[in-house]
Amino acid sequence: MSDFDSNPFAGPELNSPFQDPSVTKVRQTTAAGLEEYNPFTDAKPTPAGTAPRTTGPAVSTQPAIMKPSDEPPAYSQPQGQEATRAAAELLRRQEELERKAAELDRREREMQTLSASGGRKNNWPPLPENLPVAPCFYHDISVDIPVEFQKIVKIMYYLWMFHTGTLLANLIACLSWFCVDATHGVDFGLSILWFLLFTPCSFVCWYRPLYGAFRSDSSFRFFVFFFVYVCQFGIYVIQCIGISGWGASGWISALMGLNTSIPVGIIMILVAALFTSLAVMSLIMFKKIHALYRTTGASFEKAQQEFATGVMSNKTVQTAAATAATTAAQGAFKEQI
Repeated sequence: MSDFDSNPFAGPELNSPFQDPSVTKVRQTTAAGLEEYNPFTDAKPTPAGTAPRTTGPAVSTQPAIMKPSDEPPAYSQPQGQEATRAAAELLRRQEELERKAAELDRREREMQTLSASGGRKNNWPPLPENLPVAPCFYHDISVDIPVEFQKIVKIMYYLWMFHTGTLLANLIACLSWFCVDATHGVDFGLSILWFLLFTPCSFVCWYRPLYGAFRSDSSFRFFVFFFVYVCQFGIYVIQCIGISGWGASGWISALMGLNTSIPVGIIMILVAALFTSLAVMSLIMFKKIHALYRTTGASFEKAQQEFATGVMSNKTVQTAAATAATTAAQGAFKEQI
């Protein structure tokens, strides 16, 4: 057993395998490379006695540092144009609110003034105070008409003004025609009559009923407006045609005037175009008002009830009915006697 316990490499005749010259050389070379090896670089250890490789790019050994971006992302900051647009929208809304507040203050002061004076003072037509004739109507769309109907009432008021201006232009055109052709004095005379007649009648007969219908949601006034405005539309069509001798500078009269004098014919053609525009715009506005009328809940039965109530509450009608009843009762009493 002692033979097995002895070190087989301890004998003088056997050398240690780690003392072999080739193994010692390799071990020394590897140890030298490991001493120069840096584990934080990508470079491999260079064996001793071997030149370092320079074919690849130089590798930096500096630690990685996170650099913040120069500008935040685009979505975190509003763009210049959007900011300007938003500021302009805010200013516009502020101005609109201030304007509405001023309008409400004005209405409140006006209502207080009217309450103190005991009623509303007529302001239309706007006449000078030194004239003996006073205004006949009270007209204020912003006070009487609800907000949702103010626009269409204003359009109809401007359409009435356009109607008046067209009648005045028709008078001038007929006067020009009469100056170049004395046989058309009837047209000039009728144009004066139409201007003096249709200007106030149109205001009283179809604009005021429309104004009152939207002010008090009156079905009866809506029906009055529709009936009169249909007749007005028919008159526009006749004036647009321009039959000679009817006092209207329509297309037929304009062509006749063009044969007599070119400047006069041009004026009459312009007036004929105005009458045509009136007819077209009147038809469009009639359809719009009728559509609004259907949304207000008005009806023919409601108009009949309003008419009956208005007639029975009229003091003149009540007085006439009472007088008629008294007369009939007295006559019947005398017959019995």
